[in-house]
Amino acid sequence: MSAPISNVRPAPDRVLVDIVDYVLDFPIDSTLALDTARNCLIDTLGCGLEALTYPACTKLMGPIVPGTIVPNGAKVPGTSFQLDPVQAAFNIGAMIRWLDFNDTWLAAEWGHPSDNLGGILATADWLSRSAIAAGKQPLTMKDVLIAMIKAHEIQGCIALENSFNKVGLDHVLLVKLASTAVVGELIGLTRDELINAVSQAFVDGHALRTYRHAPNTGSRKSWAAGDATSRAVRLALIAKTGEMGYPSVLTAKTWGFYDVLFKGNAFKFQRPYGSYVMENVLFKISFPAEFHAQTAVEAAMKLHAQLAAQGKRIEDISKITIRTHEAALRIIDKKGPLNDPADRDHCIQYMIAVPLIHGRLTAADYEDSIAQDGRIDVLRAKMACVEDAQFTKDYHDPEKRSIANALTIEFNDGSTFDEVVVEYPIGHKRRREDGIPLLVEKFKTNLARRFPVKQQLAILDVSLDQVRLEAMPVNEYVDLYVI
Repeated sequence: MSAPISNVRPAPDRVLVDIVDYVLDFPIDSTLALDTARNCLIDTLGCGLEALTYPACTKLMGPIVPGTIVPNGAKVPGTSFQLDPVQAAFNIGAMIRWLDFNDTWLAAEWGHPSDNLGGILATADWLSRSAIAAGKQPLTMKDVLIAMIKAHEIQGCIALENSFNKVGLDHVLLVKLASTAVVGELIGLTRDELINAVSQAFVDGHALRTYRHAPNTGSRKSWAAGDATSRAVRLALIAKTGEMGYPSVLTAKTWGFYDVLFKGNAFKFQRPYGSYVMENVLFKISFPAEFHAQTAVEAAMKLHAQLAAQGKRIEDISKITIRTHEAALRIIDKKGPLNDPADRDHCIQYMIAVPLIHGRLTAADYEDSIAQDGRIDVLRAKMACVEDAQFTKDYHDPEKRSIANALTIEFNDGSTFDEVVVEYPIGHKRRREDGIPLLVEKFKTNLARRFPVKQQLAILDVSLDQVRLEAMPVNEYVDLYVI
């Protein structure tokens, strides 16, 4: 006969406590982190502006009930919507992730920490407008940057040693967790209330990775993070009412997260929370491609130029060898038919074939009009991926964090091009000097998609000035983006 389980309520799990104490007490004084957060902010919003040119994205925008306007609600950049913070978080989160062009973090678990901006910006804007209406002081954009740094850190540090994809869970679980923690702090939760909120994020239902993998790859992967960050705002608001939490949500025997969803394993941690993740985050600057393929696309662009210079044709190619790392093999090595843009931007062969043929890779290149070019599938069939153990090792090395790919082209006449190796993408910390000017140009391009010149210049004027941006009220900054 089994022993009864004690009904004595335990102390909160250490993982919950560490997250909450970090969010409430850790001072952010890293100039590098704050500067990187500003660049992250403008890049992330720019990605959202580009997504608003795609009807597949805009059909999901707006209030749940058409025509609803929320007094003092959060405004959605690039639109005329003013919504409750939960729905605004979904809108912002979906648009910034739609094209797979915002920042990336690669470790045992991968993900996109700027996905948390949906909940952060929506909440901060709503709080600021409500404060002004009550005659109080609004939040500043520095509050937003600090919340971004802390959300990046929570998501990224847990991802370093813990693979959720290996148990079939999607990385947006970490978006929900990180957003709940920082949004809870923004709305003024007490320490106990914040522990309750974070526990609710773990006890919640979690997304499967089904929509990221063959044969079910689909567009939910473009709005899943918006769903997660908006759910976080909802959970934080629920905790604000005094709703109870679940202190051993992770460690409870049989019914806790570890036993139910993590094969009985406790989380492992490589480092304490600080500002490491924001300082080392990866920007997608040149190509809207799944990040494990970024260096492969860069190599393909070089080979496109070499093909033209040496008078070689695509039809002359007999084989392409892709020397890569294990994570790329697991996620984006894909054979067979590709059914939609979501399928194509997670296929390394497709993301190499397009730049080899056209000398470019843009979001539009995943659409049917380009994919119907028969040369793409012919080239894909000639590609073979092989793992390089050193590439995999360097991918996990915290001092390197490389995302290496190497391409070798062989031709029908037996000749070859020398292998082209790219270890670090242009958005890597090791290439910031080259990358940030391009990131700013990407932002300017995205502003021009949505706003007249005068409005573009007003946004740029404050967005590129660290001191002015940090001091600006959140609502005033968001108002710059209103259509």
